[in-house]
Amino acid sequence: MKKILLLFSLLGIVALQSCTDEVDNDTISEVFEREVSFTSANNYSNVINLTPAIFSSDVVLVYRLSGVYQGADVWKLLPESFYFNNGTLDFGYRYDFTKYDVNIYMVGNDLQSVSNEFRMGQVFRIVIVPASFSTSVDVSNYNEVISALNVKENEIKKVEF
Repeated sequence: MKKILLLFSLLGIVALQSCTDEVDNDTISEVFEREVSFTSANNYSNVINLTPAIFSSDVVLVYRLSGVYQGADVWKLLPESFYFNNGTLDFGYRYDFTKYDVNIYMVGNDLQSVSNEFRMGQVFRIVIVPASFSTSVDVSNYNEVISALNVKENEIKKVEF
């Protein structure tokens, strides 16, 4: 009798558990925006300090404002690459991060020849989320990420240095 009761108890526990792909309401995130320019003087790189430092379990996502479509901003997840007509890399944007900073930089063979349109006044959104969040949402879609985090446009900090 005890074994049957134990079996029913275990089945009840398993049956009553539920799974969800939704983001929980206590997910802590941070989103901020920074305008940067890439020049030979800064070695086509910009380091953004994270104060305070993020948790070692956090993930940093970086998006570049690539244009406007029908009145809405278009954000592209880094890394982002641009190619010559023959298929070789012209230039691109990359990033890396630690607990203390985010480094956004350009790669390419001749960065000085890249048009100012792609080097000067580039706007980036840095999104800091727990690692588990980045597996539950399509992180390549900025709008989906911001919506899942329930972040409003007026809550995004504009950081200037």
